[in-house]
Amino acid sequence: MAVAVITGASKGLGRALAGALAGRGWDLVLDARTPEVLEESARAARARGARVVALAGDVTDAAHRRELVAAARELGGLDLLVHNASALGAEPLVRLEELSPDGLRAALETNVVAALGLVQEALPLLRESGAGAVVAVTSDAAVEAYGTWGGYGASKAALDRLMAVLAVEEPGLGVWAVDPGDMATDLYAAAVPDDDDPRPTPESVVPGFLALLDHRPPSGRYTAAGLVGPEGVR
Repeated sequence: MAVAVITGASKGLGRALAGALAGRGWDLVLDARTPEVLEESARAARARGARVVALAGDVTDAAHRRELVAAARELGGLDLLVHNASALGAEPLVRLEELSPDGLRAALETNVVAALGLVQEALPLLRESGAGAVVAVTSDAAVEAYGTWGGYGASKAALDRLMAVLAVEEPGLGVWAVDPGDMATDLYAAAVPDDDDPRPTPESVVPGFLALLDHRPPSGRYTAAGLVGPEGVR
């Protein structure tokens, strides 16, 4: 049975991915900071037949990262690591002239440093898998300059670069940075609380992530929409 670790799995895209993988027969290790909400995701995945270990904690905590990988080992190994946990750095987002250094550090710690730490912890199991893969959830703010998105975008740009280098250093793994696009999530609402425009649901972008696992394109940066668009993945 394939095993995945998904961070930020209590809501939004993380919960949607957990449900989709559970429906495909994957076993899961799920992370989030709020135990009660995380357990809701775990129950939903278990209802689809998955073995699920739900571990509440903060991915910036090295001990918690070790616990996540140890749980995967107990389930039989690790085939997929999804770094979905994200921090904005300021809620709501602010211009760079107002962004505190502590806010920027918080975004970097969650979005970049924790991602690297978790990859380092997971690499032995991912290499043993034979088909190990890493998915990092990125953002168009990493490549486009949007006012107030500077700190968050900088952290996601750094995450993209880490994944690009990891792909070179670990050619046996699938390493994909995926931009899901704007979604109706609590994170987006916290970032831009006055934006009432309708957004796609997290569930609507899951097919793009599943296409990666089905077709295993070359390591690289993708958009979820592009993975299922007219060109798709070959």
